[in-house]
Amino acid sequence: MRSATVERRTAETQVRLRLALDGPPAGSIATGLPFLDHMLQALQRHGRLGLEVEARGDLEVDVHHLVEDVGIALGMALRQALGEGIGLERYGEATVPMDETLVQVVLDLSGRSHLAFAPEELGIEGSAGGMNAYHLREFLRGFCNHGGLTLHLRLLSGREAHHVIEASFKALARALYQATRCTREDLPSTKELL
Repeated sequence: MRSATVERRTAETQVRLRLALDGPPAGSIATGLPFLDHMLQALQRHGRLGLEVEARGDLEVDVHHLVEDVGIALGMALRQALGEGIGLERYGEATVPMDETLVQVVLDLSGRSHLAFAPEELGIEGSAGGMNAYHLREFLRGFCNHGGLTLHLRLLSGREAHHVIEASFKALARALYQATRCTREDLPSTKELL
């Protein structure tokens, strides 16, 4: 089973996360931030992931540190669970609607970290449960930087923060599931290294 458990402790947060790429989509999630829990549950369900998260952070200061560090821990766990990447599909893409909102996520488990997502250009309005578009960006940045993946997120329609963030997590989940499937016998790279 492709899985990993990571712990991240800083002066601002404590995160313990277990990821199983081959499911089942189950596991308790408790971060102290209900909206983040809801988003991680969507990631778990739509990505068909075994995902357990126990986290605490300095929410009295802001949600930023907690959201970012959970993204970092998820990236670290993904990198470990993928191992050498033999057999990976490698690429994933999903476009997900949520009412007036439409979000596309395209990713590559390349070993190279890059996030293409500029919330200030998208005109996303408001926040949801303490999270806004900038917190979504920091979650994804931590995930990409520590998971070694390239991720492009495009907002095709919609502006309301709750719908944009939720559709983004669901699109990420579906693209991640696709990219992490093992469909071949070799390494999906002409470089022979991810």
